[in-house]
Amino acid sequence: MTQQPIRFGLIGTGRIGQVHAASIAASPEATLSWVADPFVDGAHAVAARYGATATESAETLIASGEVDAILIASPTPTHVDLIEASLRAGLPVLCEKPIDLDIARVDALRPLVASTGVPVALGFNRRFDPNHASAQARVRAGEIGDLEQLIIVSRDPAAPPADYIGVSGGIFRDMTIHDFDMARFFIDDIVSVSATGTRTFDAGAREHGDFDTAVATLRAASGAIVTIVNSRHSAIGYDQRMEAFGSKGMLQVGNPLQNTVVLSNGHAVEARPPYPEFFLERYAEAYAAELGEFVKLVRGESSTSPTFEDGRAALILADAAQRSAETGAAVAVEL
Repeated sequence: MTQQPIRFGLIGTGRIGQVHAASIAASPEATLSWVADPFVDGAHAVAARYGATATESAETLIASGEVDAILIASPTPTHVDLIEASLRAGLPVLCEKPIDLDIARVDALRPLVASTGVPVALGFNRRFDPNHASAQARVRAGEIGDLEQLIIVSRDPAAPPADYIGVSGGIFRDMTIHDFDMARFFIDDIVSVSATGTRTFDAGAREHGDFDTAVATLRAASGAIVTIVNSRHSAIGYDQRMEAFGSKGMLQVGNPLQNTVVLSNGHAVEARPPYPEFFLERYAEAYAAELGEFVKLVRGESSTSPTFEDGRAALILADAAQRSAETGAAVAVEL
């Protein structure tokens, strides 16, 4: 028997909200039923595009009785309250990262998540990138032996606006948190974090005491080491690479090119185009797969969706990196 599509309520219609709206609309397993945003014009625009009902009130959406699941793409300070309201209404949640900027608020919500049994998934979309997922599966299958080193390079094309940096929680909680989750995707026994950061080029980072360039080193109980390299700018485009090095070999994930045309002439040999400039170009497949796994979770099927606990662990690592960068000392963690 064909199952009915999951009716989604989308909260937040900014850039990432619009990404999720398009993913829902493109999926035969889902339909966009309601859209909420206090900037109601944005809600109306997205709702009109996909045939949904618009409201400025997330509470109205949750209480509508016309949604089966909630997708939270609103600003981070709203996440905890919206997850709580959704859980009390018995509605599964897919929430963008991070859960919150304050681990105390996350921990206060934790008992409700555990007691209700209502699914909560976190939007760590990189787990669903076909290349990263393939590398992780091959590492877990033992193809390169014991994993000894994991190197993650993550550089954005350009720094965000200064006013965004001021409310983002800083580079480790806002940007590196994806890399912390990727580290845990490969290695689940991380015990300490060391980090350093500089304010090399971005006025917004200097204004708000953030870093625009950072390196974090994570040590696992097994002895494996994870090195994360971040920058808020990259002249070569959106730079997302990874290397897993083990006792029997190495797996590498490279960057896709904008096209496969190669130029050779008197000035260059095998010159290639730069990397894509936008995260959506790199991770379009990942967002679609992320939604598909969450639909399975909503239906009670086996799913690989990252959990609330995964979101909590990534924030603990981000907090530890921030403390380490500020103090110069390694920070022990217990996940």
